[in-house]
Amino acid sequence: MVTPPSRAELIEHMVRTGIAGQVDTPRENNLKHYRRLVEGDPYYQFGLTHSDEWSYSDVLSLMSKSCGVVADENYRWGIDTIDPDRTADALEALADRMAEAARRRERVMFATGHPKNLLETYQVWASALRERGCPIVTAAGGFSYEVNGYEGEVPPERRVLVWEEGVGIVVDNLLPRHSHDPFAMQAALAALADAGQPWPQLVIADHGFAGAAGEAGIPAIGFADSNDPALFVGEYEGKIHTTVPLDDGYLTEDYLPLCAYVLQRSGLL
Repeated sequence: MVTPPSRAELIEHMVRTGIAGQVDTPRENNLKHYRRLVEGDPYYQFGLTHSDEWSYSDVLSLMSKSCGVVADENYRWGIDTIDPDRTADALEALADRMAEAARRRERVMFATGHPKNLLETYQVWASALRERGCPIVTAAGGFSYEVNGYEGEVPPERRVLVWEEGVGIVVDNLLPRHSHDPFAMQAALAALADAGQPWPQLVIADHGFAGAAGEAGIPAIGFADSNDPALFVGEYEGKIHTTVPLDDGYLTEDYLPLCAYVLQRSGLL
């Protein structure tokens, strides 16, 4: 674990690495995903349903306010941005909610659709909460489902839910896989209900893991890139507790300062 940075040091690190500030996710990809969301494509909805009719302009406006992307609809190609102050604010909200969970010894579940990037960060937080008496909830290990060839994959392929040191991921032939799907989280919650066990009181996750938890009414904190509008819409509509805007495709070690910052603010370091 690295030395926890100050907020100013955290922001400098995020801008220097591209986790926030000018990010690698291109503008054209962001806009494509916003269109897919309003068209009702399940791959971009992350298991969430929306209570209002969202237009493309509405989503872009929300993403500008909540994430920090360029607001101009005529800006269609090139570099886009995430506001690092918004990222820092959301990380502080996450830390405060983790501190509350530790005080109350709440049941907490962690899961990620970005296992190559965010798994270790979630594992560190899960371990810290476990040491404070929080049960780290897992369920439905071995549940599998079929994916249908989106994002360049060759159908059919199967995904299997596994738990790595308390953090849920999906694998294919034992290899961790990127996933937007809500199905693994839905299966975990169903398995808990079927066994007469309580649901988690807090979920810290991303992609469909976070969306499905929020849709089920569980307080959920989700990490989301600038091309992942569903969780931001979910937060606006009250289904997601906090959405943390950041580029989610960097190396594990790039997130260590963020990990340490949250631990220190939450009192869990």
